Amino acid sequence: MIDSGDTAWILTSTALVLFMTMPGLALFYAGLVQSRNILSVLMQCSGIACAASLLWFVCGYSLAFTEGSPLLGDLSKMFLFGVPRDAASGTIPESAFAMFQMTFAVITPALIVGAFVERIKFAAVMLFSSLWLLVVYVPVTHWVWGGGWLADMGVMDFAGGIVVHATAGISAIVIALALGIRKGFPESVQPPHAPWMVMVGAAMLWVGWFGFNGGSALAANGDAAMAILATHLSAATASLVWMFIEWKRFGKPSMVGLVTGTIAGLATVTPASGFVGPLGGVLLGLAGGIICYVAVDIVKFRLRIDDSLDVMAVHGVGGITGTLLTGFLALDLFGGVGLEGDAMSQFVVQFIGVAAVVAWSAAATFGLVKLTQMITGLRTDEEAELQGLDLTEHGETGYRL
Repeated sequence: MIDSGDTAWILTSTALVLFMTMPGLALFYAGLVQSRNILSVLMQCSGIACAASLLWFVCGYSLAFTEGSPLLGDLSKMFLFGVPRDAASGTIPESAFAMFQMTFAVITPALIVGAFVERIKFAAVMLFSSLWLLVVYVPVTHWVWGGGWLADMGVMDFAGGIVVHATAGISAIVIALALGIRKGFPESVQPPHAPWMVMVGAAMLWVGWFGFNGGSALAANGDAAMAILATHLSAATASLVWMFIEWKRFGKPSMVGLVTGTIAGLATVTPASGFVGPLGGVLLGLAGGIICYVAVDIVKFRLRIDDSLDVMAVHGVGGITGTLLTGFLALDLFGGVGLEGDAMSQFVVQFIGVAAVVAWSAAATFGLVKLTQMITGLRTDEEAELQGLDLTEHGETGYRL
């Protein structure tokens, strides 16, 4: 039976999650790049949002959330023909559930934008992101949330540590390696052109994340409330952790550093948010702040991979860390919901889920990158990168002086 309170909350959450991509993520990424590339990033996020929405309508929702097989759903709800106005999904209209899940399908490929900014063709972005949604995101969504084989194993992923952050993070590394590094990377890459814009985008993401995690309860209940509380505490903790690490290391706390910690805390708490209590949120923020900070250094300076805006180090590592810790922090000892079995057994299940999704995401992304290279090409030429993608790819500039 459809409940009006639950429906109202999911409709609100849907708006909040879309708000995360447009304008939240778009502004967060746009502030981190050079001024000559700001419009290209905004265009990439907007284009992906539109394409992902239509693909979700055509077949993505059906393949992710119908019974089908353990690996993939069927096409019985293509074009949402099998979703009449009065159809229910639990206590909410199925149309509301489909739209809520659509916003997740929008933001996940958009996260990968951070790996290839300032050096990729827009045609490649649109082709790769569209294929990636159907080949990587949709099957993994079915495995974890659509009744697939990982759901049958008992994998715990409340709001997307595996489905969203692990898939995007690993795929970001693959496409960053395929593109190669920007000129002067990492020592001579210019700092973000608009730290204030980064902060504004991060603040929008923080607020929108309440719909992302709280809405994943699919009801206006105690799980939603606790998910929001744990989410907020994790973000606040990781922000301060990142700030103090930078303060100690460089002598001054930076705005960009603080809000990068915010995103790390949000990504880390996501898979656990509905299963843990307030203490769990703080501990996840602490872990995410430290581990993701170290991961940025490893990816950028030791491995010298130009994952430009740290998608793997922040989203991938954060999501995976939270996923692996979920079974422990869900215990009554930490104020969580408790487990049917023991924490170590759940850890093994979580690890298998992460390993399987990482392997599939990496292999499938590698194939999609090669296909994209053959069809549209991948990287812009050196002259275009020097002038900026705003002008060379879109014929516009972000600022008129």
